[in-house]
Amino acid sequence: MYQFTEDCLTGIKQIDEEHEKLFALLNTTMELLHNDILQDKYHQVQAVLGELKEYADNHFANEEAYMAAINDPELEIQKRQHMAFRDKISIMDLSDIDQLHAQQELLEELMRYLTRWLYQHILSSDILIGKMPPMEEWRHQDNPCIFSEKYFTGIPLIDGEHETLFEIIGKATALVKAELLHDKYDEIVGILDRLTEYTKEHFRDEEEYMESIEYPGLKAQKMAHASFVSKLEEVDLEQVDQNQQQYLEELMEFLFSWLSNHILKSDKLIGK
Repeated sequence: MYQFTEDCLTGIKQIDEEHEKLFALLNTTMELLHNDILQDKYHQVQAVLGELKEYADNHFANEEAYMAAINDPELEIQKRQHMAFRDKISIMDLSDIDQLHAQQELLEELMRYLTRWLYQHILSSDILIGKMPPMEEWRHQDNPCIFSEKYFTGIPLIDGEHETLFEIIGKATALVKAELLHDKYDEIVGILDRLTEYTKEHFRDEEEYMESIEYPGLKAQKMAHASFVSKLEEVDLEQVDQNQQQYLEELMEFLFSWLSNHILKSDKLIGK
C-alpha cells in the first residue's frame, strides 16, 4: 500500500486532501492489478479511469486557481504538467480491454505512470506551491543561496554536503547576474552536470546514513530524492540553449526552493 506521508504535505488543506485521494486511487489500482480471484476486470478498470479523469479535472482546477490567487511563479509550468497527465489518461485504450491480458497490461501501465506521477510531481512541484519567491526578490539579493545555521541537521557529513550543493546552486545565481556574458550554454551544462553527479553522491551518502540508524522515513526520502534527480536528468538541453536566461532563472529558483524546503522539512528530522 502507498501511504500519504508527511513528506507529501504541501501545508494547503484542500490540496493535501485531494492528493490523499489520489493515493487512494493508486491503491485501488494496485489492489485490482493483484486481484487473482476476479478474472474479468473490465468494468473495474473503466471505473478507475473514469475516477481519475474526474479527479484530474477537479483537482487541477482547484490547484491552478489557488496558485493564480497567490501569483505563484510556477503556475504555467504546473499547467503544462497537468495537461500532460490529462493527455496520458485520455489516450489509455479501452477498446480491447475485453481481453483479460489487455486489462492486466493496462493496469500495469497505469500503476507505473501513477506511481511516477505521484512522487515526481507532488515531491518536486506541488510541495513548492506558495514557497517560491518571485524572481524580483532574488535579483535584489547578492547571493540568496547562503548556507546558514537554520539549515544545520547536526550531522556533519550531511551538513557539509548540503553546503556544497548550496555553493553549486550559487554558481547558477552568479550566471543569472552575469549580464555581459551572452552565451551561457556551456556554463549552464557544466553546472547541471556537476549538480546532477554531486546530488546523486549526496543522496547516496544520506540514504546510507539513514539506513545505519534505521530511520523510519527512509522510504519517503528515497522517493523525494529520486524525483529530484529525475527532474535534473530530464532537462531539455535544446530548450536551454534557446532560452538561456529564462531557463537559468527558473532553474535557480526551483533548485534553491526545492533544496531549502527539503532540508528544513525533511532532512532536519533525521538529526532529531
